[in-house]
Amino acid sequence: MFVRLAQQHRQFVRDLVMNLQALAIVLENRGYIASCYTCGSQMNSASFMVSLGDNHLIRFLVSDYGITWTEMRDERELMKLEGAEAISQLQDLANLVKYEIETFETKSKQEQIDLQAMQGIS
Repeated sequence: MFVRLAQQHRQFVRDLVMNLQALAIVLENRGYIASCYTCGSQMNSASFMVSLGDNHLIRFLVSDYGITWTEMRDERELMKLEGAEAISQLQDLANLVKYEIETFETKSKQEQIDLQAMQGIS
């Protein structure tokens, strides 16, 4: 039983690391300063960081030893969470990015419609 649980945990960490890498790419594409570094090719740990501007920094660490979310502003620690609470905060960040993308896409579509309407009037 414990061997199976250990394997499931390793797979969970690998999945989390892959998702952190993807989130870093999306954030970079949205203009944020973001990075995700892994140790080795086994993807059993990662350090994810993103700057949200105004000296507001998020650091998320994951490894076999644990998971932590640290939020800092002006080099002072505001919040530090571990485990499930840390993952929940990560989900909130991902939801924020998703909302921002959806809002941008809706705005872009509306601008295209407005432009087409204006071209039709001319």
